[in-house]
Parts: sequence; structure tokens; C-alpha cells
Amino acid sequence: MGGEAMRVGYDRPLYILAFDHRSSFEELAAKAGVPESERAAKISEAKRVIFEGFMVAVDRGAPRDAAGILVDEQYGADVARAARERGYILAMPVEKSGQKVFDFEYGEQFGEHILAFDPTFSKVLVRYNPDDSPETKRIQLERLKRLHDWLRERERRFLLELLVPATKEQLEAVGGDSERYDREVRPELTLQAIDEFYAADIVPDIWKIEGLDRREDCERMGAKVRSGGRDAVSCVVLGRGADAARVDHWLRMAAGVPGYVGFAIGRTLWWDGVQGYLNGTLTREVAAEKIAANYLRAIDLYVSAARAPVA
Repeated sequence: MGGEAMRVGYDRPLYILAFDHRSSFEELAAKAGVPESERAAKISEAKRVIFEGFMVAVDRGAPRDAAGILVDEQYGADVARAARERGYILAMPVEKSGQKVFDFEYGEQFGEHILAFDPTFSKVLVRYNPDDSPETKRIQLERLKRLHDWLRERERRFLLELLVPATKEQLEAVGGDSERYDREVRPELTLQAIDEFYAADIVPDIWKIEGLDRREDCERMGAKVRSGGRDAVSCVVLGRGADAARVDHWLRMAAGVPGYVGFAIGRTLWWDGVQGYLNGTLTREVAAEKIAANYLRAIDLYVSAARAPVA
């Protein structure tokens, strides 16, 4: 890119329709009765249907400079290329799907795959709890640091999706109630995890953060990711496959908070459309329409909530 070094961070609005899921699609196709021999082709087709829904949404007013997709190479290579050709914001995953410990999908060749597709953001999902074993944390941080440095050396953007699953002991401490864990325990652990990433000099441009039930927790999160002079680093809300009402609440809590710029939501927006398409109850066009409507609704909710933040 030459010239002045790229500023770390991304502080413009960003509304990502995420469908880089791999194992979720495989399960969905199996449940829909798609024969194993046809599954890969059908999953790729379902991803094209989601992309069609995304393009319908852009035609209907989703802001082109803020609307983006997150899609994988395995089942969505053609979608990724089409998005790039059309100039859409494109994020692509670097991690193997469904792993407890982050590892590169393409091993030593991870860089070649990033360069071949040239996404706007390289995204990694990591499951990281400050109470994980020191060895697990060391492995994850070393791998993430390697990716971070590779991206920074090439002035490429980095989106880090942080999931903080409860340890057995943490869940027991809240009587096995995962919603209580989300509300009372996870926010603090997430802040702590971010501190540990920053201490290891891993600074993404965007943190993809699990939804938070309280606005003050979003405020603390926004302040945390921008601490230490990282003024342009931002958060987006992830949906985690939660029901629409819960995701709506998370979006309202985050909208308008300094340090939050939007969302990266997947299953909540496309699940019904894709399920209907795979099991034959929805035509391709109707499935795409349904996905477009859900995506536009999420954008409208976030934008209007940012204008009049909920107390």
C-alpha cells in the first residue's frame, strides 16, 4: 500500500451479514434430509441465496458503504469473489470451524488464501476464557499474534470474534444458569480477556463481541477496546444464534455507545430462510426476500436506537 502506515482501527458504521458458518450449515443440511453426496453443493447454493438476500437489501437501502458480508472459502468462494468484484465489504474467516482452540484453516498456507481473496477484513473466531489453562491460553495467543503480525506487516485489517464460554466452575457458581452467566459474569471476563490480548500486543481493528444485556457493560467494553490510545478500534455485536428478541435487546444496548459501530449477525437473520430453502418449503426468491427483510430490520433497529439511545 506504501506511504504512511495504516491507522489501526475502524470507526465507520459496519453492518455485517455473517454466514461463514461451516459445521452449522452441515448440520442444517443433514436435518433437512439433503443426501450426503449433494450436501456440499447444496450448502454452497444456500450461501448464494443469502448473498442474493444481501444484495436485495442493498438495493432497498442498506447503506452500501457500511453493509458487508462474512463468508468462508470452503462453501462460499464464489460468493466471496462476487462480493469483491461488486465492491462490497468482505470479511473471511481464517480459523478451522468448531475448534475449542484456535488453529488456522489452511495451516502454513493461511497467508496465501488471504491474498488470493483479498478480503476487507480477515476474521478469526477464538474461544478464550481468562480462567482457561495457562497452556491453552499460551497456544491461542501465540497463534493469534502470528496472524496479527502477518496482517499488520501487510497493512491488512483484522476482525477478532471473541467468545468467552463459561468454565464448569463459573457455570456452577451461577447455579448452572447460562443467562445469569451472560449477565453477571461474562462482561467482566470479556474485559479481562481484552486486557490479556492487548498485553500480548494483539490489537484487532474490530472486536466482534457477544451481546451484552446492560448498556453500562457496553460502555465499559467500548472504553476498554479504545484504551491506551487505540482511539479508532471498535466493537460490533455478534448474534450467537440467539432468538430475535434477545438480539434486538443487545443491539439496542450497544447502539450509540462510543466504541460500537454496528453488528455482525448470522443465524438469527438467515436461519429460517435457509432452512426453508433447504427443506423445499421456500423458493429461492422467497428465502432471499426473508433474509433481506431480517437484515434490513436489524440495520433499521440499530440506526434508530443510536439516534435515540435506550436509557
